[in-house]
Amino acid sequence: MKILAFAGSTRTGSFNKKLVRIAADGAREAGAEVTLIDLRDFPMPLYDGDLEASSGLPEHAKRFKHLMIDHHGLLIATPEYNSSITGVLKNAIDWASREESDDEPPLVAFRGKTAALVSASPGGFGATRSLRHVRGILVHMGVYLMPESVSISAAYEAFDEQGALKDAAKQKAAAAIGAKLAEFTRKLAL
Repeated sequence: MKILAFAGSTRTGSFNKKLVRIAADGAREAGAEVTLIDLRDFPMPLYDGDLEASSGLPEHAKRFKHLMIDHHGLLIATPEYNSSITGVLKNAIDWASREESDDEPPLVAFRGKTAALVSASPGGFGATRSLRHVRGILVHMGVYLMPESVSISAAYEAFDEQGALKDAAKQKAAAAIGAKLAEFTRKLAL
């Protein structure tokens, strides 16, 4: 099983980039092939229908979309900005949802994929409001989401210098989400 893992943040030192790495390691340990990417390496303009009509999908949007198409599952770490999804994550989802030709099936980068969500935030809610928003978007697009998620609050003190979670139970839970996604994806593929 191939899983694409990324965080909805481009910030250097992002808590969610650290968290998605832990979950990705769990997926690898469960036998999945994991591609971990940084959305910073896929700079996309804000979605604009006029830009799409005149030029098609931008190069980095195409690269991101085709990575999604080439993977069976998605492992997404979502920060929370103002009680919702980050702009960079929503923009990436919006571009990847666009059809490149008249004969392309709708939402080809999403339909039938599996996904697991994790989140980390300096606040006390651990970005749980963002999790709900991302879940709603992906379910609407035909993604099969695992019911479990991991949410880390007080993220500014949750990670050690190497990027691991200081709390062993939380570290284990984050890795387990990746492993469960690998198993969930494997079962759906049968």
